[in-house]
Amino acid sequence: MQKWNHFPIPFAIMDDHDKLVSYNQAFESLLTGLGKDKNITDYLQVVPNQSDPNLLMAKIIGKDYLVIKKQIKQNENLLVGIETSGVTDLLEALNDLKRHKYELEAVFEHSYDGIYLTNREGVTIRTNAAIERITGIPKHYYLGKNVKDLVRRGILKNSVTEEALKKKKTVSFVQKNYIGNITLLTGTPVLDSQGNIDMIVTNIRDLTDLNRIQAEQIDYLKDHEFQTEAPQPKNEYEEKYGIVVQSEQMLAIFETAKRIANFDATILILGETGVGKDVLTNFIYENSDRAKTGKLIKVNCGAIPPELLESELFGYEAGAFTGANRNGKPGMFELANGGTLFLDEVAELPLNLQVKLLRVLQEGEIQRVGGTKPKKVDVHIIAATNRNLYEMVVQGEFREDLYYRLNVIPIHIPPLRERREDILPLIHLFLKTYNQKYQLYKEFDYELIDFLTVYDWPGNIRELSNLIERLVVTVYQDKIGIDHLPKEYRSSEIVGRQTQLSLKEAVEDVERRLLRQAAKKYQNTYEIARALQTSQPTVVRKLKKYNIKVKNE
Repeated sequence: MQKWNHFPIPFAIMDDHDKLVSYNQAFESLLTGLGKDKNITDYLQVVPNQSDPNLLMAKIIGKDYLVIKKQIKQNENLLVGIETSGVTDLLEALNDLKRHKYELEAVFEHSYDGIYLTNREGVTIRTNAAIERITGIPKHYYLGKNVKDLVRRGILKNSVTEEALKKKKTVSFVQKNYIGNITLLTGTPVLDSQGNIDMIVTNIRDLTDLNRIQAEQIDYLKDHEFQTEAPQPKNEYEEKYGIVVQSEQMLAIFETAKRIANFDATILILGETGVGKDVLTNFIYENSDRAKTGKLIKVNCGAIPPELLESELFGYEAGAFTGANRNGKPGMFELANGGTLFLDEVAELPLNLQVKLLRVLQEGEIQRVGGTKPKKVDVHIIAATNRNLYEMVVQGEFREDLYYRLNVIPIHIPPLRERREDILPLIHLFLKTYNQKYQLYKEFDYELIDFLTVYDWPGNIRELSNLIERLVVTVYQDKIGIDHLPKEYRSSEIVGRQTQLSLKEAVEDVERRLLRQAAKKYQNTYEIARALQTSQPTVVRKLKKYNIKVKNE
């Protein structure tokens, strides 16, 4: 110990009974700071979270020491004390590094994809456990081998590592491996601080296994068929307003509606019962500035008795008739002042009221029943009917001048049978709506979907909505099929009417059924194309058109 006497680091020799045998001056200075009844071993403790019992720590005279205990001969142990102002922080940092290393090791080894590391010469330096499952070869077999040798031995057909080294960028390709599995390989160069390739990290994904998992998922989805395959909103109308606008006709109509929403020109919406005239009216109003200045007031001209309709529309003064409110009452025009008035079934308006409506359109004023003074109103009028107004004009049932005043911007909504692209998303929408409303989880099978998409729907969207609500509420089973349809939908008359399709509709119906059957039978679009004797791109396009999924794609 003599030669270490002037060495600044504390050294000491201690026997197996923790008795100090010798020490240098630096260690002696530590002893002077100890209490008279204290021994150096009273200050030593094992470092927390460390497995080595010979790594100790001590705090003497306010200073932290890392103390290393090392046996140098029998019954002699060397103690070396290293002062550090933050030994605890240092050790915590070391523990953090250990934890991060453990986490990285866990991610590397437990990744479901194979991970394969090579150096800049293409020599394998590390692989993970997944590579054994994917290739059937123990992972240690690869270690130390150059990828060129693996290609030469037939283990690999091509080396993504070599390609990544040559091109100095990420490279991916698909190949069948040694045991016949289809794999996707992606080699990514890792660069050093000078921008040179340091190593190549290759990710190996087993597509055969992935396809098997997908097939299992598809089989599960087919058992939970329709509810789980609802398409995502495809345009702003579905996303923002919850309106199904899928067909080209409806897209054009709503684009027009959005463009004209802020003009006060009278709009006449034409179309069969249940096509969505009310929905279009709401959309126009919501996209107009009048939504900020006034209300949307709706009046069904065919639902109010003719003798009451005038007072409902134009209001009345006090004492105008027996039973009238003594303070009078504003009519729908006044309530809609600053906003929009929707006159549904406007064709049912009696001729005497057609004159008063014409005055509102021409002069912008109304006169209450029993009143003597006109009153100005600022109202945007939207009218709708399911009847042929021009034919009514010819028959003398509707005023010609009013017809032209209403028909400034006509919008015709086609029936559902003329825009079948909208039927499937409407089915999804209504099924989801009524499942949520009644807290149920009903599903439709494909046979029922086929029927619903080719049925003529004389009642249009309203009939479709009503039928779906009826099925959801009344059918006990969770999966609803064609046998659950009400009797009136399964009659011979219905079946006969469904055969009266246009050529285009008939072709689409046959296409849909053939593709549906092929998608269940074959594994991919290439097999379907061969079976149906057509091109694969055509199959992909048609499957997308009819929203049909293939088993393994």
